[in-house]
Amino acid sequence: MTELITGIDLVEQMIRVAAGEKLALAQKEVTLTGWAVESRVYAEDPFRNFLPSIGRLVKYRPPVESRVDGITVRNDTGVQEGGEISIYYDPMIAKLVTHAPSRIAAIEAQSTALDSFYIDGIRHNIPFLSALMNHPRWREGSLSTGFISEEFPGGFAARAPEGEIARRLAAVGAAIDHVVGERKRQISGQLIGRPVRRERRRAVWLERHEIALDIAREADGIAVRFIGADGTPGHPHHLVSSWGPGTPVWQGTLDGHPLAMQVRPIANGFRLAHQGFEVAVQVFTDAEATAARLMPVTTAADTGKKLLCPMPGLVVSIAVSEGQEVKAGETLAVIEAMKMQNVLRAERDGIVTKIHAAAGATLAVDALILEFA
Repeated sequence: MTELITGIDLVEQMIRVAAGEKLALAQKEVTLTGWAVESRVYAEDPFRNFLPSIGRLVKYRPPVESRVDGITVRNDTGVQEGGEISIYYDPMIAKLVTHAPSRIAAIEAQSTALDSFYIDGIRHNIPFLSALMNHPRWREGSLSTGFISEEFPGGFAARAPEGEIARRLAAVGAAIDHVVGERKRQISGQLIGRPVRRERRRAVWLERHEIALDIAREADGIAVRFIGADGTPGHPHHLVSSWGPGTPVWQGTLDGHPLAMQVRPIANGFRLAHQGFEVAVQVFTDAEATAARLMPVTTAADTGKKLLCPMPGLVVSIAVSEGQEVKAGETLAVIEAMKMQNVLRAERDGIVTKIHAAAGATLAVDALILEFA
């Protein structure tokens, strides 16, 4: 980051000084140009209090490094797709740096670069970093060392998109579904001799939140019109993108503004990630939406009587035995990952009925360690 602002290669200068050379620069010769923002991408799960995450980088697609119109995007990294993040080393994956003439331009470039940074196989802190770039206090520069504890007192949690963000996600989700549908209609042998008519009205579900819209191909892009309270479509929003099925990142413009979203296929839809929001998206016709509304909502299983491993790691020790009575706050096990030991404690009183792991075992995230009665 400093190199982009000063134009000086600090590592080169350190190597030269270490080799006995005299520093060739005086302080007055160091000038600062523009603004730079650096995000450190870590193999940590921000939704689990930033606990380490390990595994293989099934996909690792950083944003393209570039220097366009005075804005620089650089990614310093030492990993590659197919590589493995182990429990033995520091969790840092990359340093993503953007540089621009103004602070807000550097932040905007960083936000777009983070939304274009696609990683699968492990959990990572990109959702948190992306949310941070769009936090009002961060953008204003009203910062202190207590910023995170003050703004995220309960930790970073999944949030439901609302307002403009929700409409933006719905528009891109509908556009992706439209492109996928266009490809399907090119399959030969379908309804031979009969024209295929595609309905324009769509119900886009962001999880269970429904947004109604009208969508159609227009000129060089796709036009989306959100349905108002009176049931009529509003003014068109134009999306232009070269996205094709299988591409991990949707990049294009929405009403002329650059936009990027990570796209992951899921059953009957896909998951979009943008500005710290991650949401499952399903796009229905009116008839499909009517049927979908009748489907029961699934609920998470009760794991209150089980101790699950909160992260991938090595079992250092199990501090209890079967049949032992434990009190809330007592140590149950110690798990090690990425040079850190994490003590797992009982959240309530109980009796240990079954131990499923032993010291020396390597566990995956959510692996069962022991059960209570």
